[in-house]
Amino acid sequence: MKKRNVAIIGCGQTKHSSRRRDVNVAELVSEAVYNALEDAQVSVGDIEAFVVGNMPGFGGVAQPEQWIGESIGAAGKPVIRIATGGSTGGSVGQGGYYVVASGLHDLVVAVAWEKHSDSKEAGATTGLLHVGLGNFFHAASYGLSLKNLVATSVVGAAAGVAVYQAVFYMHRSGCRIEHLDMVAAKCRRNAAKNKYAHLQWPGCTPEDIAKTEIVTYPFRFGHICPASDGASAIVIADESLALKKGKQVAWFKGVASYTDEENQLQSENFGGVGVTDPCEQRGCWLSAMKAYKQAGIVDPSKEIDVAEIYQPFPSQELFFAERLGLFDEGTAWMALERGETEINGRLPCDPSGGVNATNAIGSSAMQRILECALQIMGKAEEHQVPKKVRNAVAHGWGGVTNFSTVTVLGDTPGR
Repeated sequence: MKKRNVAIIGCGQTKHSSRRRDVNVAELVSEAVYNALEDAQVSVGDIEAFVVGNMPGFGGVAQPEQWIGESIGAAGKPVIRIATGGSTGGSVGQGGYYVVASGLHDLVVAVAWEKHSDSKEAGATTGLLHVGLGNFFHAASYGLSLKNLVATSVVGAAAGVAVYQAVFYMHRSGCRIEHLDMVAAKCRRNAAKNKYAHLQWPGCTPEDIAKTEIVTYPFRFGHICPASDGASAIVIADESLALKKGKQVAWFKGVASYTDEENQLQSENFGGVGVTDPCEQRGCWLSAMKAYKQAGIVDPSKEIDVAEIYQPFPSQELFFAERLGLFDEGTAWMALERGETEINGRLPCDPSGGVNATNAIGSSAMQRILECALQIMGKAEEHQVPKKVRNAVAHGWGGVTNFSTVTVLGDTPGR
């Protein structure tokens, strides 16, 4: 069967905050879905299937699609649930693409979400405790003092993984903590232009971030992402339906996902594996190269107009930008200094504020796809980049940064 061209014809998301106590999970998810349907100018009755996903272990609901189904109009229709850790949203978006590209259905909604506050604000912490235990055993083997052993262990979770990456990247690239301050400040400023974002700080400067305390070197409190309640949804259509819209849509041009288990920071018994460089992220590089090849992109540093990178921590925006081929190895921080990654720069990175400003974990990688689509459609409002966006790349990671998704969108159909 010949692969069909597929497009995103509608985008919808919720306002993100620490506590969306005004809605339950079903109401939160339906808010995003119906916003997307309105944007696509289709009715829920037109939708043939749904692809959904979150982090069930964080929310404490084992089969959430059973709860939300009627609220989003999925009753009696095919539903696929996907969970791949922090990359869930990227996998859900790609899953929706495959359902339509395969010819199985012509019009699909893909929706991802997280509502941390419903799990008494401990769901993500509890779910990620295994990482903290991994840190504990690593620290014990390093022979650290009791103070440092406890500090590195209790930080745990995603920060406990990312600090290793940050230190390795800084050591080999020449990046300094001041550059992490610059990335975090940029994200807060960009988020202030995005009405759906969580941490909004107009006029935030690197000096503002530098005033926050060190949590675990090299991360300051101002570097760390929030835990957000929120949901995001996209309406995906086959080529014939997309062209009937008579408006700019965002076409899927390349999708890829690799899992490099050898790059995990610990094994099942928390004993660790032989990781020589935790920021190598070969799975991201492989995903990017495959997606670019599908999209017909030869030089992403010149052909990609905007990037939405999954970066809960500022160092991740820098080295993942390099793994995505947007900058040469060890040079992303130099491009940052030159202002190239700003909204009005040569290659804007995370004009939405990114995961560093908004992190509803199950939804975060979906938001990267959604935000790229908005930029191509010219509908990103205040955080719209000023230049014409022809190609955009959306990145997601999950697990212990060993799951990678890369999605390339464009303003014209793929090959």
